[in-house]
Amino acid sequence: MTYCVGLLVEDGLALIADTRTNAGVDNISSYRKLHVSEVTGERVIAVATAGNLSVTQTAMAMVREGIKMPGSEEPESLLTAPTLFRAAQLVGHAIKLVRYEIAPSLEAETVNADASVLIGGQIGDGPISLYMVYSQGNFIECQPDTPYLQIGEFKYGKPILDRALRHHTPLPETVKLGLISFDSTLRSNVSVGLPLDMIVLRKGERKGDVRRIEAGDPYFQILGQQWSRALAEAQHAMPSPPWLDEGA
Repeated sequence: MTYCVGLLVEDGLALIADTRTNAGVDNISSYRKLHVSEVTGERVIAVATAGNLSVTQTAMAMVREGIKMPGSEEPESLLTAPTLFRAAQLVGHAIKLVRYEIAPSLEAETVNADASVLIGGQIGDGPISLYMVYSQGNFIECQPDTPYLQIGEFKYGKPILDRALRHHTPLPETVKLGLISFDSTLRSNVSVGLPLDMIVLRKGERKGDVRRIEAGDPYFQILGQQWSRALAEAQHAMPSPPWLDEGA
């Protein structure tokens, strides 16, 4: 399994993905699940994938090389899509094609062929956008009321984002919250693991800041330690249940 999160605020976009794949307790490895297609100054498109690795890798290869959409004569790719909405359509169509082709054989072997994708970025003068694409090829767009989208093992990191992230949250704070959500997920789920891949796209720049967070990364370690300490201090500062004090 995996965990990927996209965070879209006024100041820009952050997309973070782990790298762990798990095909059993004795078959754990790392694969990059954050894929970036960039033409400096013209477009930045980041795709984070979760689910069946063969489905997502094949679909990503298709949209990089180019696929024909229904009603279109010429192949289209992430580098030719005129808008991010069209790029999301390409990714959804590719996932649907791959699943229809290989899902029957996978399901015959009781292998889950589901896959989901986060795609975010900016093309030309268009807005910075973020979409979540489902296995069936349909998708939804991130909106200011809930300025994030998650795929994979998201339940451990979701409460943090629900409580603290807002559309007006500054981008550095947004990235901090995203990494805290990963720290909480890593502590609770062995199917999510370091290293993490991340891209940050600031409003108006059309250039992605891509980096990898390895095990032992000083900032990520400090963040986790201070978050644990802050939770413990908050818990101790809260009042005890009054009915237990009364009983005593």
